[in-house]
Amino acid sequence: MPRRRLRVSGAAEAPLRGALRELRVRLGVPEAFPDGVLAAAERAVAAPRLPQADATDIPFFTVDPPASVDLDQAAHLSRRAGGGFRVRYAIADVAAYVTPHGPLDAEAHRRVTTLYFPDEKVPLHPAAISEGAASLLPGRTRPALLWTVDLDADGRTESADVRRALVRSRAKLDYDGVQRAVDTGTAEEPLALLAEVGRLRERLEAERGGISLDVPEQEIVRGPDGGAYELAYRAPLPADGWNAQLSLLTGMAAARLMLDSGTGVLRTLPTAPDGAVGRLRRTARALRVDWPRHLPYAALVRSLDPRLPHHAAFLQECTTLLRGAGYTVFSGGEVPELTTHAAVAAPYAHCTAPLRRLVDRYAGELCLAACAGTAPPEWVLAALPELPGEMAEGTRRGNTVERACVDLVEAALLQDRVGEVFDAVVVDVKERRPAVGTVQLTDPAVVARVESPAEPLPLGERVRVRLTRADPAGATVLFTPA
Repeated sequence: MPRRRLRVSGAAEAPLRGALRELRVRLGVPEAFPDGVLAAAERAVAAPRLPQADATDIPFFTVDPPASVDLDQAAHLSRRAGGGFRVRYAIADVAAYVTPHGPLDAEAHRRVTTLYFPDEKVPLHPAAISEGAASLLPGRTRPALLWTVDLDADGRTESADVRRALVRSRAKLDYDGVQRAVDTGTAEEPLALLAEVGRLRERLEAERGGISLDVPEQEIVRGPDGGAYELAYRAPLPADGWNAQLSLLTGMAAARLMLDSGTGVLRTLPTAPDGAVGRLRRTARALRVDWPRHLPYAALVRSLDPRLPHHAAFLQECTTLLRGAGYTVFSGGEVPELTTHAAVAAPYAHCTAPLRRLVDRYAGELCLAACAGTAPPEWVLAALPELPGEMAEGTRRGNTVERACVDLVEAALLQDRVGEVFDAVVVDVKERRPAVGTVQLTDPAVVARVESPAEPLPLGERVRVRLTRADPAGATVLFTPA
């Protein structure tokens, strides 16, 4: 079961910071950049490889969490004179600063992804690049990979192109502000079109059988009057989904460009085996979720209300069909057998987060070459065979960090409440050990292991559970039915 991301609002308490530092040491997380890498970053920032094309007249905007400063994407949307829409999507041009086979490149291959902890992040690139010279901060001229995607009136892609250009973002927006502007009708056209195009793309996603699971985030926040830390859930807003659709749109366009050119790196996910779907159908029956035989899985998920306990539990179980994603490379015109991502229901590529993910820099270069009608750079072709393995290891490390952080923080915040009884919902039960599973508490916002002495756990039901263990040292939390 996937765990939720955690964020710390405000300065974390010293004991929690200390425990997180120890966790980073235990997991072998590469925190400080070597001096040689930092020196290379300074040189790169002083002399970047800038494109000649100038698109700074386009009033781009970014949509990110308020505290974010590593801004990968900026958008501008407009109506086309003949009908339909034009989406311009600027992606930070990391290759303007990172020289192939140089110190920055080698360090990025060692780190693979940015790692997120509740109190800080461990970036893929030095802050001088990821939070400074390459970040699409407002009011700053930056090199970018500028995508231009033309859509018809229904939101379907008619053409896609990517070129290097200088861009300048005009505004740094956050999800709450975007949602408020759209809901109150105060959003100007480029922003209002984000909602219009986002909804059209969501409709197309539903038509092709794609699915986006809106799993809430856990947050660590200060209690009333700056008191003890508490856990809370943050449910995604519609604006989160609209913004995500732009990234999906670009990733799908990138996959198509690479497939047509015969060289690429795709993000792939096989269709879930019949056994996994059968198990999910049994779970639906146990949870009293009506799943007619003729109704596709994706359509069922969109009909669920996560505010209902049995629906929330089923949504957690649905994530089992989305496991097993990987990266597939191909070259020389030999298209691989698997080219699609089952959740996207189309070919798809990671290409919109190069400040935070290694593979995106390579996908961007391949798309640039495809649009220019030229051969991909040799340094890209040379790296392709090893990329899937590197990304798999980086993803595994990121998942380990995420799980360990959740367990540690929950244990630290609950350690003085052992013996207390809480209201919860059983959201997961092990198929072969039905007395072991996962509960989701309403208050505090905890998701943790539960073990029943003998009785099978009632999946999707409200239960009362007693906290029997909360050990920050071992990062474990355990409940039993009360």
